Amino acid sequence: MQIPEINPNQSVDLLKALHILTRDGKLNQDSRRKLKQVYHLYQFIEPLLKDVMAKNPAPLLVDHGAGKSYLGFILYDLFVKQHAAGSVIGIETRADLVVKSKQLAVDLHFERMAFEHLSVEESMQSAALPAHVDIVTALHACNTATDDAIRFGLKKEADYMVLVPCCQAEVAEVLRKHKNESFGKTPLSEIWRHPIHTREFGSQITNVLRCLQLEAAGYQVTVTELVGWEHSMKNELIIAKRTGQKRKNAAERIAHILHEFNLEDMRSRFAV
Repeated sequence: MQIPEINPNQSVDLLKALHILTRDGKLNQDSRRKLKQVYHLYQFIEPLLKDVMAKNPAPLLVDHGAGKSYLGFILYDLFVKQHAAGSVIGIETRADLVVKSKQLAVDLHFERMAFEHLSVEESMQSAALPAHVDIVTALHACNTATDDAIRFGLKKEADYMVLVPCCQAEVAEVLRKHKNESFGKTPLSEIWRHPIHTREFGSQITNVLRCLQLEAAGYQVTVTELVGWEHSMKNELIIAKRTGQKRKNAAERIAHILHEFNLEDMRSRFAV
């Protein structure tokens, strides 16, 4: 019996394996919330896949920092398997998760899914990946994992990057490190004087710098809310489309922000 909330193209066995459905094929309140998030994100990615497929009938999507490959499996199930060509590759540094994902793909007969146990540097050089990929995704990529996905996408000249950042702590750590020095340098340091503001402002400025980095590299960037705040605090969705038109002052703005907020330690991280 079809559950109304579930897409008719969706594999029930996959949803059970991802623990979105219970073993007896039912939805509970928590799984309904997860399913809503997944489908909402898919609404953003599906048009990008269609756009890529119009130019390349066999598009390659890379899920970077894939974890349990939750997003990669859903995208394959809802879109890629509905077409004659196209593939999904999950990249993950934890070997045990790669093994489990490979087995699940075999169990579900998802023949055009692959998984690679690679570091960031290895993923950019590996012969298992082509010089160009069509779409790079990173869902809830913690701390620098989002930056790893951006570096990979820039190296592979991805047509699109779809990023949902999570737990951006590194910039906040640098703000804390230089807090006393910043008080004497700029009144703007009041923005991150209190610990909770340091954390939240650090997260905000991290994504601002990421967007500028992408624009400096020739991407058109859209930032939006993924789902309502009642569902997740990790709510920012960054979509970058490669146009080849570099924003002229983006690199200059990065340098100015790093200087103004005493974040010079981060210069190499946001280099283009």
